[in-house]
Amino acid sequence: MKKANSGARGSAAKGSVVPKNVDDYLAGVPEPARSTLKKVRAAIRSAVPPEATEAIGYRIPTFRYKGALLGFAAFSDHCSLFPMSLAVMAAFNNELKGFPTSKGTIRFPVDKPLPAALVKKPVKARIAENEHKKRR
Repeated sequence: MKKANSGARGSAAKGSVVPKNVDDYLAGVPEPARSTLKKVRAAIRSAVPPEATEAIGYRIPTFRYKGALLGFAAFSDHCSLFPMSLAVMAAFNNELKGFPTSKGTIRFPVDKPLPAALVKKPVKARIAENEHKKRR
């Protein structure tokens, strides 16, 4: 997996300094959210192609493959997964019933990561979306 860097601006979990990379971001996240996000990151990594990259976008960790795939972040009272697709959010609506969601966000407790199988589903759906866009 390649690593990329982005200076995009937006919301961040901690501090006013934009982290240089995902490892820097995670280093600034307090426990137990750090361990939770590391598990989510591992689940995402296991589902993306080797040429996918990690970057900081909108001041949060993001994965890119033929465009933005998804992001994840820690906040004071929850963690979030951002599928970056309304269609993907709608496709997994039934499976996400146990988690608070909004238009583009899946929230989960700072001390309990989303199940790896549930993380991988939107990742694979986003990969398919991006591959389809690139064929057009």
